[in-house]
Amino acid sequence: MKAILLPSDQGEHMPSVLVTAELLARQFEGTLEGVALRPIHVEIVAPDPIVAVTFPPADWNDAEFVGKARSLFDGHFNGKQGLRARWRAGPSIDDAGLGSLARVYDVAILGRPISSGAGPRMTTLEGALFESGRPVLIAPPTPPTSLGENVVVSWNQSTEQARVTADALPLLKKAKNVTVLAVEGLMVPGPTAAQCCDWLALHGVTAREMSVGNGGKKPGEVVLAEAKKIGADLIVKGAYTQSRLRQMIFGGATSHLLAHSTVPILMAH
Repeated sequence: MKAILLPSDQGEHMPSVLVTAELLARQFEGTLEGVALRPIHVEIVAPDPIVAVTFPPADWNDAEFVGKARSLFDGHFNGKQGLRARWRAGPSIDDAGLGSLARVYDVAILGRPISSGAGPRMTTLEGALFESGRPVLIAPPTPPTSLGENVVVSWNQSTEQARVTADALPLLKKAKNVTVLAVEGLMVPGPTAAQCCDWLALHGVTAREMSVGNGGKKPGEVVLAEAKKIGADLIVKGAYTQSRLRQMIFGGATSHLLAHSTVPILMAH
């Protein structure tokens, strides 16, 4: 993970995002590239044909916004030994622009979405997940003290989980402990957790398989509870094995982790 995209704004989540990015970059001697992430502006949709037009506020000053976002980025990374950090010149980007830009990076780092308007947006995360083809590292609200030493792979046998587990290989190879966790009620048809451990072993990763019941709880709750018991500092999770609409209506493990996780999550779709 040498090329790391770090969208920056002025939200209260940024201290944790910056610390998470630093922890990742130091592991791989990677290059952090900052870019200003624009807030959502008013969108007007014409019904026939359906055309969305976005209008910034009358007093919007993009150059000023970019300058403040860069100051936050530079303020954290300037003068730190052993870190490569640079700012991407140009105007701020929106969620769609982030999803496109992230295609030429190994990973993008975002804050965990929260309901507050001042926090990270679900639309930003989904843009990166669905449009980039790359994994996203999601920072928790509180800055972590470690990253990737004790990893839980939330194995549900799905295509999405297979993809993110492969994306996580660089981290898994460096981890001290890797647990492949299978939770009752989270599975789809596919290879077992034991088969995943066998595959990881071929890549030099020693992982233990753990299968647990749900005890009547939601699978996402069980994943977080088991990760806490293990002392995990990273969860690797395929995003939206169920559709986004189904998750909105009925809930799902992805939605639960995004709402409640206190440790970083590596996700891909």
